[in-house]
Amino acid sequence: MTVAPRARVGDRVERAIEDRADVEHVIERGEAQQPPRGKLLRRAIWLAITAISLYLVFPSLLDLFSSWRDLNRFGAGWLGAMAALQLATLACLWALQHLAIRAPAWYPVITSQLAGNALSKIAPGGGAVGAALQYRMLVQSGARPATIVSGLTAASLLIFAAVLALPVLAVPAIIRGAVNQSLVQATIVGAVVFVALFAVGAVCVASDRPLRWVGRVVQRVRNRLRRHAEPLTGLPSRLLRERDRILGTLGPRWKRALLATVGRWAFDYATLLAALAAVGSRPRPALVLLAFCGAQILAQIPVTPGGLGFVEAGLTAMLKLAGVPAGAAVLATFAYRLFSYWLPLPLGAVGWVVHRRRYPAPG
Repeated sequence: MTVAPRARVGDRVERAIEDRADVEHVIERGEAQQPPRGKLLRRAIWLAITAISLYLVFPSLLDLFSSWRDLNRFGAGWLGAMAALQLATLACLWALQHLAIRAPAWYPVITSQLAGNALSKIAPGGGAVGAALQYRMLVQSGARPATIVSGLTAASLLIFAAVLALPVLAVPAIIRGAVNQSLVQATIVGAVVFVALFAVGAVCVASDRPLRWVGRVVQRVRNRLRRHAEPLTGLPSRLLRERDRILGTLGPRWKRALLATVGRWAFDYATLLAALAAVGSRPRPALVLLAFCGAQILAQIPVTPGGLGFVEAGLTAMLKLAGVPAGAAVLATFAYRLFSYWLPLPLGAVGWVVHRRRYPAPG
């Protein structure tokens, strides 16, 4: 009786991975105005699941939102630092998409990413709807549809591959542990892991052997964990094809794209460290990195839009395991999500409005 729920969770995880590799299908799904009756029923079921999921995590969200009164513990300097770090996170993402799409101008890349990202955070099935909105806005700006699809696919694959690789690269630091429980140590551990992420990415671009090995290991582990599902085959070859597709899109610009990908997650991690520093916590460095990795993976699984509720609950719990006091963990999580989840929402509205003024819709 426990197989079905596990299978559904596994299906959603695998679907999230497939969506990153098939942005064209995701865009088509998001642009569908009148889906067939079966798809409407499926969408209604997922809406119900989303509502139930939000209901289950509502107490933790309520506890989190109640901490807004304690924001006065954050000085203006810390709030400004977190805002600047999130702006740097967005700048890295803009740079990655600008390289991948080969857009002649930065303006439509920035406005479309802001609008699409904001919509994906609030709409059920938001990833598809957000990708479709960004696609339409880029087409309105004059970019070629084929280039947009291939560029968004390459950027999405790089971002998601980095998310999946981060917990693996953090394992040595977790096993080693850290005697000095300080945010300086957490910063050093994070810097080493992100440098390793860039190095591993470069090696996988230059050689087929590491990707084949990763594919075999992941395929073997997945098939053992999901024995009742259809066996996964051909993953090593699939990874090589996706790597070649990314290289075909980026060409010689892959190093800058990889650097932008690493920077996107490094600045996001620094935002969490700034929130922890502002509340004066002294957590275990390796577990802080693991908490960050877990939060990003939860955000990628389409249970609720943007992982709302699940990210907050998961991040708060893991920060407590890292040695952060309960009150400080809730407040740090609230501050981090304030800048990484809620701040992009009004920015997305601004991006959509200014884009429409510069590129009005026909008619």
